[in-house]
Amino acid sequence: MPSTPLPTGATPDQTPCYAPLAPGRLRCAKAAYTTRHVDMHAVTRLLTGVPPRVGDLVLARVAAIGQHPKIELAHGRRAAMFVEDEVIVAYGNRYAPDQFEAELPDDLGPCELVAAGGIAGRVIFAHGLMSAATSLEPIGLLADAAGNRVTLRSGVLAAPPTAGGNRPLTIAVVGASMNSGKTTVAAHLVRGLRLAGIEVGAAKTTGTGAGGDVWLLSDAGAFPVYDFTNAGYASTYRIGPDAVRDVFTGLTDRLAADGCEVVVLEVADGVFQEETAGLLVDPVFTERVDAVLFATRDALGASAGVNWLRERGPAPIAVCGVLSSSPLATREAEAATSIPVWGLAQLSDPQAARALYEGLRGGRAPRLTGHSDPAGEAALSANTSSNNDRRLRAVSARGSSSASGPRSESVKVRDA
Repeated sequence: MPSTPLPTGATPDQTPCYAPLAPGRLRCAKAAYTTRHVDMHAVTRLLTGVPPRVGDLVLARVAAIGQHPKIELAHGRRAAMFVEDEVIVAYGNRYAPDQFEAELPDDLGPCELVAAGGIAGRVIFAHGLMSAATSLEPIGLLADAAGNRVTLRSGVLAAPPTAGGNRPLTIAVVGASMNSGKTTVAAHLVRGLRLAGIEVGAAKTTGTGAGGDVWLLSDAGAFPVYDFTNAGYASTYRIGPDAVRDVFTGLTDRLAADGCEVVVLEVADGVFQEETAGLLVDPVFTERVDAVLFATRDALGASAGVNWLRERGPAPIAVCGVLSSSPLATREAEAATSIPVWGLAQLSDPQAARALYEGLRGGRAPRLTGHSDPAGEAALSANTSSNNDRRLRAVSARGSSSASGPRSESVKVRDA
């Protein structure tokens, strides 16, 4: 009698076990942002007895509420969680110096919600200001009628047709660390380009699955906006350089096929992060990216980051980020790097954005003279940042409390 074939991903020394999924059970569960591209109609069973893999979807019970009391749903709303709630999240690793470092578990035992966007993992280290992570008890991996795991790869963006003609102008925003202002910079650049009448798309190529950055780039006027979840990953931590390259090329190919005139990319975390560093030094990054903006919080970070990129990857054309609210930090950074600091008001100015676009298209990088009012910069950051750090928001709000609205000096443009 022929043996029954093992389900995808199982090995002979494991004992896969399936349980039927009651109709409507998944509809009652809180499905996280990371799962939003997966068609749950294919799920008919729960699989246990096998170890999880990166990208597997799991139905889990909330055992205890910790650092993340809310889960971000597929369309962005943060839903309160209660003990005994059932959630649908994706297995993965997480890299976040300000929160958790977490790894893929080797079994379906208790684990943690290591990111509000919906990543299940086991915490290795936590920042000293973090509470214990929210605890999860996995019930089973999602599986289809054939016994195959339903994973994030089930919702991968369709490959584009072969792109013809010229690639869109591509500008990447990289940074010194988390919370250096990368997404806010990218959003204001998108805003300026859109106000200038330029069709702009955006993508986040590395990082941890969460909707805040995607929603902000969309709100600023980018269309379409993709991230690595479109490529089948809840997080890019520890997926390997080949997979990171595939995410980068896949998303930029898709945006080119979508007909964007400009593509704005955000590369998450800082240049010392392994996946970020690997992408920045990859020849395909230099080949496809026309200009780099470097975001940082201070002049020392600007100096170190710009020098790192000059030695290994494409040199930045400007420094941006949190430091633009400080005239002193701006002056120090410009002296240390010999490149300009561009503020949020400058980036979102349509005249400046148009000059940047035309300059880069013509092979020259324009320099934007004049600096934004510090209180205006702080207000712009506080009003548009996707950062969840309440302390940074409070500081920004105090800095702009006396201002009736963002104020900036006129922006002048000249070619370098």
